[in-house]
Amino acid sequence: MSDVDDLFAALSDPTRRTVMMRVADAGPVSASELARHLPVSRQAIARHLDLLRDAGLVTAARSGRETRFAFTPDRLDDLTAWATEIGRRWENRLAALRALAETPGSADITPTP
Repeated sequence: MSDVDDLFAALSDPTRRTVMMRVADAGPVSASELARHLPVSRQAIARHLDLLRDAGLVTAARSGRETRFAFTPDRLDDLTAWATEIGRRWENRLAALRALAETPGSADITPTP
């Protein structure tokens, strides 16, 4: 799986996206703190955080007896780059199609089956 695939997999779950956004908004936060504000168990939050950490979207640091998680926004740059590249490819295809449609006599072209 590619890095972008890991990111999409991590962000495919709505609860995980909510957890990521809470971490981004709250700064370094523990799973217990997050669980107090979400309708899922602390264990479920911990699992979501593990998946987000594996994808590089959050980092984990021990602080005494607890682990605190912080958002890593740089990983979203990979998604932005991927979406930009896909958009560029489609723009090129549409421009080629537009040029073909605007070419004199192109209306006489019949598609082959």
